[in-house]
Amino acid sequence: MRHPFSSADIDRFRSVIACRLGLQFEDAKLGYLADVMRRRLEIGRQTPEAYLARLETELVDDETGALAQELTVPETYFFRHNDQFRAFAEIALPDRMGAQSAARRLRILSAGCASGEEAYSLAMLVREAAMDRSWDVSILGVDVNPAIVSKATRALFSEWALRETPADVRKRWFKPAGRDFSLDDTVRAAVRFEERNLMREDPQLWQPDTYDIVFFRNVLMYFTPENAQTVITRIGRALRPGGYLFLGHAETLRNLSTDFHLQHTHETFYYQRKDRLERATPHSPSITSSGVLPPTVMAAVESADTWIDVIRRATERIEILTSSPQPSAVSRPGSPRAVAKPAWDLELPRELLREERFSEALDMMQRLPPESGRDPDVLLLHAALLTHRGQLAEAEEACSRLLAVDELSAGAHYLLALCREGARDRTSAVNHDQVAIYLDPSFAMPHLHLGLLARRTGDRAAAQKQLGQALVLLQREDGSRVLLFGGGFSRDTLVALCRTELVSCGGKP
Repeated sequence: MRHPFSSADIDRFRSVIACRLGLQFEDAKLGYLADVMRRRLEIGRQTPEAYLARLETELVDDETGALAQELTVPETYFFRHNDQFRAFAEIALPDRMGAQSAARRLRILSAGCASGEEAYSLAMLVREAAMDRSWDVSILGVDVNPAIVSKATRALFSEWALRETPADVRKRWFKPAGRDFSLDDTVRAAVRFEERNLMREDPQLWQPDTYDIVFFRNVLMYFTPENAQTVITRIGRALRPGGYLFLGHAETLRNLSTDFHLQHTHETFYYQRKDRLERATPHSPSITSSGVLPPTVMAAVESADTWIDVIRRATERIEILTSSPQPSAVSRPGSPRAVAKPAWDLELPRELLREERFSEALDMMQRLPPESGRDPDVLLLHAALLTHRGQLAEAEEACSRLLAVDELSAGAHYLLALCREGARDRTSAVNHDQVAIYLDPSFAMPHLHLGLLARRTGDRAAAQKQLGQALVLLQREDGSRVLLFGGGFSRDTLVALCRTELVSCGGKP
C-alpha cells in the first residue's frame, strides 16, 4: 500500500539522513529522496509519520544500512589517483616507520572504504615495502554500507576495478576467477573490514592517537559542513602526532581544521597532523569598464618580465598621480571620521586600497595595535599592500606570519607566488599558485598568474587552460577579492587581459 507524504515529510527525511549518515542533499535532489523514501515505506509497510519518528528516535542500524545502500556512491578502483599512493609509499609510510621504529607498529585506516580497492591497494604497497616481519601492521577498512563491506571481504574484482593497476602488480597479486579476479590471500588477510557509521561517536574506532595514516577520500564532498567538521575533528584526534591524512583531490581542510600541515609532493596534496605543541599554540587611471584592454596596460604586460613588474609599474604611476592632496571619500587620519573608527577597523585601509593609495594604506596598517598581528584579515591585507608596493621581501615575511596563523590561506599562497616570481624562482611561484588553487578552486588570480607564467615559457597548452579557467572565474569573482588581489586593476581590465593573452597563445576568448 502506498502512503502519501508531503514536502514537509521530505524535508524531515533529508534532515534525518544528514543526522544519521552525514549526507547533504540539495533541493534539486528532493525528487530522488522522495523516491527513496517511497521505496522504504513500501518495504516496511509504514506510514511516513511512523517511519520518520522511528528514524529520529531510535538507533535503527538495519534501516541506516539500507539507506546507505540507496544513498552512498561506492564507485572506486585499485590505485585510484595513483599520485597519492606514490606519496603514501615514498613519503608517509617511510616517515611513519621511522617515527614508530621503537614500537614497530603501524595502524592504517581507510574510512569510507567502499568495496575495498583502496585498502587493498595500501596493503599491496605495504607488502612491496619489504618491511621486516617483526612489524605489526594493521589496515582497517570501514564503511556504513553493509552490502559493500561484504563485497570488500570477498575480494573478487572485475576487470574494470583493475583498470589503473600496473601489469606487474596485477600479475603478482591477482589470479583469474571466472570473469573476475581473485586477490592474493596474503594481501586479503592484511586488511580487516568492518561496518561502521562515521557519524557515530564510536569510541572504539576513534581512540586517540591510534592511526599513523588515514585515507578519507571522496567522502567529505557528500557531507554537510557541520558533519564534515565533526568527522575531521575525530580523525584529527585519532591520528598520532605526525600522522598523515589523505583526502580526495577535490577536498580540502580549509574552514574545517587547523590541526594539520598541508603537504604537496608527487603532484598531489595531503595533510600531516601537527604535534601537540603546535596544536596548542595558534600561532585609478588604469581602471576601465569598457572591457577593452587599455593600451598602457598591454604595453606594460608586454614590456615587463613578470606580472609583479606590471603591478609595481601601475602602482608607481598611480602614486605619482596621487602624490598631491586629492579629494577623497576617505577621511584622513586625525579627522573626526577617522577618530570615530575603532582602531581595529579595516574599512579605511581597504578604501585607500580601492583608491590605489597603497603607501597611505600601509601607514594606517602600521598604526594598528600590536595584538592585531595575529588577525588573519589584518595580515592578509598587509601582505597584499606590500606586494602591490613591490616590497617583496617584506611581503613574503608578512605571508609567512599569516601562514603561521592560517596555514590554509589561499590568498597568502597566491601572494607568495607573486613574490617568488619577482625573485625569479619560477618553480616556487608555480607551486604556490597550485596550492592556492587547491585550497580554493574558485580563486581566479592564481589561474591567471599560472597562465601568464606558462605563456612566457612557451607552454601554449598550459597557458590556454589556465587563462581560460581564469576568464570564467574572474567574471564571477567576489569584488573584494578583485580589490585585494587584482594589483590595482579592475575586474573588466583583468578580464580583457585574460582574453588578450588567451588569443595571443592560440586560444578562444
